[in-house]
Amino acid sequence: MEKFCTRVASVATGSDKTLVNLFAVAATPTSRGAIYQLVVGGAAATPVDQQADFLLNRTTAVGTEGSGLVPNNLDPAGPAGQYDSGLGVFGGEPTYTSAKQLLGFQLNHRGTYTFMAIPGCELIMTATQNHGAGLKSVTSSSTQAYGATIFFTE
Repeated sequence: MEKFCTRVASVATGSDKTLVNLFAVAATPTSRGAIYQLVVGGAAATPVDQQADFLLNRTTAVGTEGSGLVPNNLDPAGPAGQYDSGLGVFGGEPTYTSAKQLLGFQLNHRGTYTFMAIPGCELIMTATQNHGAGLKSVTSSSTQAYGATIFFTE
């Protein structure tokens, strides 16, 4: 089992704005990704006392990403993975599966949120092309810049 991470440095959030979308690129993926850690925090030099509500949801289409980043294999001698990541600002949002939230949390811009799965309780993604998981701000008290890092296995 290989371990990977993907990172978005700074995305201006608001209501329904995706920070990062992690998705399988292979036509017939041979493994399912499993998110075991997520770190989200304010990315501004001067944080403000505002808040945002975030969801990590299943996705079924990649959307139009602002930029892409091939996830980094944490083992420098390991193989390339089967996942890619799209980073905000998205021209067209990824398609989120209704009522399939994997994780929800609220975050003050001055704070940092870390999710660490108990072994065996990782957030599993489907093994289908262009399916995965997206992290988005659902509501926000203002436009704030956040960064995020997702650690996952496949």
